[in-house]
Amino acid sequence: MSGNDFTLDRFLGGRLTITQPKKGFRAGHDTVLLAATVPAEAGSHCLELGAGTGVASLCLAARIPGVFVLGLEIDQDLVRLANENAARNGLTNCARFEPGDVARLGAAGPFDHVFFNPPFHPVSGNPSPNMGRDRAMRDADDAVSAWTRVARASTRSGGTVTAILRADRADEMLDERGSDAATLFPLFPHAGEPPKRVIVQLELGHSGPVRQAAGLVLHATDGRNTEGAEAVLRRGARLRLV
Repeated sequence: MSGNDFTLDRFLGGRLTITQPKKGFRAGHDTVLLAATVPAEAGSHCLELGAGTGVASLCLAARIPGVFVLGLEIDQDLVRLANENAARNGLTNCARFEPGDVARLGAAGPFDHVFFNPPFHPVSGNPSPNMGRDRAMRDADDAVSAWTRVARASTRSGGTVTAILRADRADEMLDERGSDAATLFPLFPHAGEPPKRVIVQLELGHSGPVRQAAGLVLHATDGRNTEGAEAVLRRGARLRLV
């Protein structure tokens, strides 16, 4: 690829500068919202499955000084970009990216927190002509359930597993929770509209029901971000699920 095949994008109000391919899966609001929900603290060891160019992991590392994040990504070119992005933003001491196929991983860790944004569009949908985008977004391998199993196997008791999903696929993750307590946090495009995305968080080693959180409205009637969304997307605030 040449330099014209990439864009230089800013996240968290300019705190992060990220190189991404023009074609293929590109991180956006979903990625930032996911990172904002991980309840890590200084000293936590975290794992991201399917890290792409590293945006979620680097958002987490930028928000919490002293955290360590390992990102696994199947695409070797994206692994290289992710590590370059970590270096560009001065985060190589707290974020590292390695090649890894989640479908073949089995388990890693144990980590304090594992998070992911899996392929969740139905395999029946039209494939993208870009192979990387298609692999990142179209679920040909029951990824929601499979990635949840890997994440739970890679998380210590007392830790969390967090994912952002299409709202109609949340039950697939919840079906894999065993007896773990879970929180379902809807993301509403506008007030009064049904959610298109949800964040699901499992608390390993804590038995309990599925808690339905109030969620977050992303856009006001004029199309601008709500104050709650702006705090997370631009100012790097934590998104508390309960």
